[in-house]
Amino acid sequence: MPVQPKKNAMPVQDAKIRATNFREVALGYCAETAVAEAQRCLNCKNRPCVAACPVNISIPEFISRVKESDFEGAYDIISKSSSLPAVCGRVCPQETQCESECTLGIKFEPVGIGRLERFVADYHNAHFKGQPSVPLSNGHRVAVIGSGPSGLTCAGDLAKKGYKVTVFEALHRAGGVLVYGIPEFRLPKSIVEKEVEILKDYGVEVQTNVVIGKTLTIDELFEQGYEAVFVGSGAGLPRFMGISGEWLKGVYSANEFLTRNNLMKAYEKGSHTPIMHSKTVAVVGGGNVAMDAARTALRLGAEHVYIIYRRSMEEIPARREEVEHAQEEGVEFKILNNPVEILGYSNPQDVRDPKNGFVTGIKVVRCRLGEPDARGRRSPIEIEGSEYVIPVDCVIMAIGTSPNPLIKNTTEGLEVNRHGGIVVEESTGKTSKEGVYAGGDAVTGAATVILAMGAGKTAAIAIDEYITSKNV
Repeated sequence: MPVQPKKNAMPVQDAKIRATNFREVALGYCAETAVAEAQRCLNCKNRPCVAACPVNISIPEFISRVKESDFEGAYDIISKSSSLPAVCGRVCPQETQCESECTLGIKFEPVGIGRLERFVADYHNAHFKGQPSVPLSNGHRVAVIGSGPSGLTCAGDLAKKGYKVTVFEALHRAGGVLVYGIPEFRLPKSIVEKEVEILKDYGVEVQTNVVIGKTLTIDELFEQGYEAVFVGSGAGLPRFMGISGEWLKGVYSANEFLTRNNLMKAYEKGSHTPIMHSKTVAVVGGGNVAMDAARTALRLGAEHVYIIYRRSMEEIPARREEVEHAQEEGVEFKILNNPVEILGYSNPQDVRDPKNGFVTGIKVVRCRLGEPDARGRRSPIEIEGSEYVIPVDCVIMAIGTSPNPLIKNTTEGLEVNRHGGIVVEESTGKTSKEGVYAGGDAVTGAATVILAMGAGKTAAIAIDEYITSKNV
């Protein structure tokens, strides 16, 4: 039987309809489509897709189970390597990882590995009614700081080894960036809650509203009897460009804008969290966070939303699918443009004028691409005299984040780099402080969910070896 050259299409909401609601855009495969997609897999002997997966899921094995319609068997295989399969199936950049190495992709489109992972996880969550097999306690306690992807992965892997794990979360809901950073239309919060509940079934305890560095310190955790600590506190400190006008009303960091909407549900009627319902919005940046902010602004009722990005579409770092969805929904791309000033309304004659201090526009300069930099990316060069103003009433800065300095400022002996990231031994996640491990965005700065999960997995292995060696 000849191989189908293209992936089975993912059903989605119509672009015009979805741009007005916060329901999930991608609707997922049905069982019949999942089996058809699984049948495209060549079941390669050298399994290049597995080597390209940061958490080393046995991809051909789980896909083989899908071929046989053994969806629970497929879930069991995935869950041996991944604590968050329903999340990864939605937000992992498979096109640059496992699918990029798919042998079928040499000649045709690669197998839709992420789509199959999502289907399998959703099928399990909808049909499985039992409880996971919980291992016997080994009598050892580990503290995990942060309930984002790295923290949840580390906690889950240790719990499956019999550790008593407590996750400390600063916010009032578990999930970290999965709940405050990624919009509902891309990752429904019910999915995250379900994944967290599964970890609780394994015995993981989650304490919310605990700010490590304020409520408790790392040293106090050790005093309470925890034998090791994993820091997965993420990168929640927003960056700005340092240009004039960033203080104006109507300028947001993407972190704040998305947190108000995703975690605090500012888009719902009666929400106690204020948010501007702007008519014309400029989002500065070209990553997935910029796409999330732009598409959220559309759903809040904006008539025009611009992505302002200083390189070309070829260099844009966001997932191709997210860029395409944004374009379909009506986001306008101002590429090869770089902001130089944010403009605002001022009426010095009447300080009571309610329009005083609000954004009225963003001045940008056109760019051209120069020679590639050290990473192979072509550097933007501003074109002299090409400045112009885009009238907007809201500007969202989505140019990256840095690790929050709170933990390193309250923990002696914890080495950090010049960007504020915790310095670790790459192969173990071990930090410069005895018994403390770290991973995810707290180490690397803002990166992908799956890389954070890989770091949590690596640290869990090292923590187990560390505690075991101390108790021999």
